[in-house]
Amino acid sequence: MKDEIFDITIVGAGPVGLYATYYAGLRDMKAKLIDALPQLGGQLTALYPEKFIYDVAGFPKILAKDLAENLISQAMQYEPTVCLSEKIVNLEKIEGGNILKLTSESGSVHLSKSVVLTLGIGAFVPRKLDIPDVQRLEGRGIHYIIKDKSIFKGKNILIVGGGDSAVDWALNLEGIAKNITLIHRRDVFKAHEDSLKKLLNSTVHVKTFYELKRVHGDEHVEGATIFDNRNGEETYLEVEHIILSLGFLANLEFIQGWGLEIDKNAIKVNSKMETNIPGIYAAGDIAGYFGKLKLISTGFGEAAIAVNSAKNYIDPSSKFFPGHSSDFVPKKIKPG
Repeated sequence: MKDEIFDITIVGAGPVGLYATYYAGLRDMKAKLIDALPQLGGQLTALYPEKFIYDVAGFPKILAKDLAENLISQAMQYEPTVCLSEKIVNLEKIEGGNILKLTSESGSVHLSKSVVLTLGIGAFVPRKLDIPDVQRLEGRGIHYIIKDKSIFKGKNILIVGGGDSAVDWALNLEGIAKNITLIHRRDVFKAHEDSLKKLLNSTVHVKTFYELKRVHGDEHVEGATIFDNRNGEETYLEVEHIILSLGFLANLEFIQGWGLEIDKNAIKVNSKMETNIPGIYAAGDIAGYFGKLKLISTGFGEAAIAVNSAKNYIDPSSKFFPGHSSDFVPKKIKPG
């Protein structure tokens, strides 16, 4: 049986991949969406479904899981082929042709005329602290990923970190937790300015120049010792939960043999989201270029550019810019 060849294959079903899938349908492309996770949504559903997101156009704030649900509904209206729990380990051009061959870890083969890589930061693992008992109490009061905010109701919480994730969780859990302390090893945060204003006007106890020294507890976290890194002064906190928001380590080793040009943990692209291999595009956090801004909203625009570039690549007679979606009625919702 001859393998089915798709117009476009999107690898990575996070927010950018879902929007790329939708846009491929808008351009009447036969699309396939592949992801290594068992569900759609990427980090939105796998890492922080209960966290509010504030920087997506059209939503003053929206829960990550709700944004994922909306994106999935939007992407599925053109009935793309979806393959989950499929980790792509090889991508190459079939000799003598313009067809791209993707091979999964299980040995499944996918053929496509073009490919858009929306892999986020690749295989991600949380940054961890080399502190006694942290690893022992992971899942028993030590958290890197939060899927259910209700477990913090009425509890004392320590949050470690100074980026958007740490600040967002502190604000998200205010009013749910009994008491929240956020510590950061410096007095300069990497969070958005508006979030910092809200944090400093909240009930969260913010302690700068403090770091986590020890975790206490037998079967579950019972407390933490923090210290002032300027003078070594220690403070004991009674807490039931510790959220380590230290970021995630990107791992792009699995794409090293694909022939793509990699720079600083990103795939190099030009203004049309083209990689150094014709027919292969990248969008979202995985795509790198001068002036890159790693936001979901930025990724949406890059996804549209990548799909339009792919459409023009496989069909040179088509326009790169098809016009505005408001200029026509998508075929799926035409009356009659």
